[in-house]
This record gives sequence, C-alpha cells and structure tokens, in this order.
Amino acid sequence: MTLPAKDGIPEIACQQILLQDGSVYSVQWLELPQRCAGRVTGRYLLTRYLKLVRDCTLSLVRPVVSPDGIEFRLLESSLAFLRFAPPEFLCGPAGEAVHLRTVGGLLVREGEDPGTGKFSFVSEIGEAGVRVTVQLFYSRPLLLGSARPSWLRRLLFRCTQGLIHRKLTVRFLSNLYRELTGDRGRTRVKQVRVKEGRDI
Repeated sequence: MTLPAKDGIPEIACQQILLQDGSVYSVQWLELPQRCAGRVTGRYLLTRYLKLVRDCTLSLVRPVVSPDGIEFRLLESSLAFLRFAPPEFLCGPAGEAVHLRTVGGLLVREGEDPGTGKFSFVSEIGEAGVRVTVQLFYSRPLLLGSARPSWLRRLLFRCTQGLIHRKLTVRFLSNLYRELTGDRGRTRVKQVRVKEGRDI
C-alpha cells in the first residue's frame, strides 16, 4: 500500500494497536525517492535511530551498543529500559533490514520468553521509490500487565510508552526524509489499518 503525497507533502503511515494476545503491534512507513536507495542501508537506519533517541531525550536515555546487543539505559547507570540481542542484518536485491529481538529490560514484563518481541527497520526498493518501514512487535509490555489489560493500563501505556515510541518514530522518518532529499518542508501523519486490533 503506497500513500501518495497530497499537495506535495510526504505522508507517514501509522498504526499502533493492541492485538488479541496482549502484545502491541506498531508500524510506520514513509516513501523516499528512488535516488535515495543506495543510502538507505540497515546499518544507516539503525545508527540514525539510536542517535535520535539520545538527542531527543537529551541523553536521559542512552543507547549502549556492545557485542552482547543493544541496551537503552537511564543516564550513566546500568539500568536498562530495554535490552535487545545483537542486531540481525539482512540484505537482498529488493532492500535491507535490521531486526532487534527483545531480551529484557525494565519495560518488559518478567517471565516473557526472550526474543518474542522484535523491533525492525526495513527498506524496500520499488518502482515508485524506497519505502522505509519501522515495525514493532512488543510482547506484552510491563505497563499493560496481562493479555487483557484494564482500560486504565491501556490509557497509561498509550499516554507514556506508546506515545513516546510513536513520536520518536515519526520524528525519525521525518528527519530521514529531510536529510536524504534536502526537502526541509513538513511531513504529514496518516492513520492506516494493516492489522486488526484495538487502537492504543
């Protein structure tokens, strides 16, 4: 599904929902011109996102990369909000991807199987251009508590963790568009429906 830019304004597609099994699915994507294809590698996308997290949080959240994986830590402490296994890089003629599998952290409910959550950056080359997609399968976050969270827990997640993730991803894609195209104009967010679930 390609979203045509209305009035010349590029559009960011967005959906964030609670699935029936209690996990969160979030996806955002943006179309870039064909001329950007050679620059949109998996490593480039991951590096730019980690820098954005550090810059937008004024280093309150500090991404730490090591041979064991990636951690989003609080300031200079060892407390990790999220911990991921080492990045999995995939490359093919149609594009590239990098997958981060969740292995723990303060925001992950205790007892969840490591690796069931996945955070991905994907570039897909098509006839119209390059689609950059950020996709998150979040296996039962701590704030939601269970597979059937109460309305209060859903509201708490939506106003905190869900909102922060969505805002960061939209900012990431907007910055990416401006950086790669040189177009300093605004972008527009459009809600789409990829999967069925409850908005969150």
